[in-house]
Amino acid sequence: METHHIRLTASEIGGLWANYVADSMFVCVYKYYLAKVEDNEIKKVLEHALDLSQQHMQVVKKIFKEEGHAIPLGFTEDDVNLDAPRLFSDEFFLFYTKQMTKGALVTYGTILPHTFRKDIREHFMSCMSSTMELFNETTDLLLSKGLEVRSPYIPYLEEVDMVEKQHFLAGWWGKQRPLTAAEITHLYSNIQTNFMGIAVITGFAQVAKLEDIKSYFKRGKEISKKQVQIFVKYLRDEDLPSPTTWDAEVQVTTESPFSDKLMLYQISMMTAAGMGNYGTAIAASPRRDIAVDYVRLQGEIGLYAEDGLNLQIKHAWLERPPHAADRDQLMK
Repeated sequence: METHHIRLTASEIGGLWANYVADSMFVCVYKYYLAKVEDNEIKKVLEHALDLSQQHMQVVKKIFKEEGHAIPLGFTEDDVNLDAPRLFSDEFFLFYTKQMTKGALVTYGTILPHTFRKDIREHFMSCMSSTMELFNETTDLLLSKGLEVRSPYIPYLEEVDMVEKQHFLAGWWGKQRPLTAAEITHLYSNIQTNFMGIAVITGFAQVAKLEDIKSYFKRGKEISKKQVQIFVKYLRDEDLPSPTTWDAEVQVTTESPFSDKLMLYQISMMTAAGMGNYGTAIAASPRRDIAVDYVRLQGEIGLYAEDGLNLQIKHAWLERPPHAADRDQLMK
């Protein structure tokens, strides 16, 4: 029986395209990490991460070739210098991998519901499954090495209680209600991701070649530091601990292992993920003061993200993503 060939939808093309570009960057990053790592246990995790990124790229390349769709340029061996000195510690390589797997799981979970063709669904389900394995492997190793910092503990509920007062939503004046478990989760997680961003961007600012890129990274570091202080205050007001910084994991060097193009893309990707995290946190934070802070800070990093895109355009580093047909242009 002859089967009808089903074309890829816009959401499928967009998901595959973004998947390829991001994993081409991770291939460069993990090849460099593997050239520097000394801890054998961490090395195995990095090898796993590299293997997954390479597998994902191969699948997407095969699909695009079969469909006659252009394959993104992404990032190549020209964007990484394996001979550059170490920029981050072995422990940082592990922290980085944990944070990247968390982001990837969110990304795949967002793309998967918008896929239809069986092979595309299977690809993204496989991406989720393999990334979950890497997430567990990374978390287990961080715990075994005493490097993982758990989120705060709170008392167990002894009985079910219903909210009876509008004060549950209040948050600007007077005595505030205690933070909910969900609010604590998102505050803690957003502190962690900002601390990771500060460490990454500190290293990148040290080694960036172009002055406008270096200045952009410095500005991003200051934004993250300011936002961390706001989130930490909420936890401290409840006598809850906050995560530790990773600044000390950045080594003293000015020779770059990555192209400015790759570093700017990495920061743009992390900034976009941060905006998404804040959006999720707003929905999970009934207290008005917390929600308002998230909205304000989301706007701040949104402007920062826009400036990053302008820099990519300025230096001709931004690949045009798949897009709808320009009918007006075609009819001229």
